[in-house]
Amino acid sequence: MSALKQIRLAIGLVIAGLVFSGVTAFPLLHELRLLSFVMTGEARANPDLHEGLLHWILTVREGLEVTHERYPFLAYGTDWLAFGHLVIALFFILPWREPARYQGVLRVGVVASFAVIPLALICGPIRGIPFGWRMIDCSFGLLCLPPLLFALRKIRELQSITPWEWGASDGEPPRAQ
Repeated sequence: MSALKQIRLAIGLVIAGLVFSGVTAFPLLHELRLLSFVMTGEARANPDLHEGLLHWILTVREGLEVTHERYPFLAYGTDWLAFGHLVIALFFILPWREPARYQGVLRVGVVASFAVIPLALICGPIRGIPFGWRMIDCSFGLLCLPPLLFALRKIRELQSITPWEWGASDGEPPRAQ
């Protein structure tokens, strides 16, 4: 597989992850109801009767149900969260098309991936998020790092070779910064 295809695959994984995260943030209540039912076999399982992760999932479901019933406008915040993920994914299309020219977008992605960790560790306890769930949130940032760093490494490798070594099969030669 050519270096350009490898770069595009790595960036494509990041785009797919962002799109998936964004699309799944819209129907949160429906997803939590389905997950609760799958895990308990009950449509309205009581969180107080369970422990650990199941207790947390049922508590979040219950919180969303109450919020949606009494304050449905608050769901607009998660709609904007979802939209934000989709917009961020759009920015990665630039380096997907022209990796060398837009590698700065990938660097911002690396910084943002690292920034997820302090956000989760600082804001999570303030909001009453269990430690295990905060670790899951941190993992999203950490999972984004390998493809971004791989793409940046491959771009550096391509920039170190001369244009005739780059080859027509890899597409355009890297542009100077």
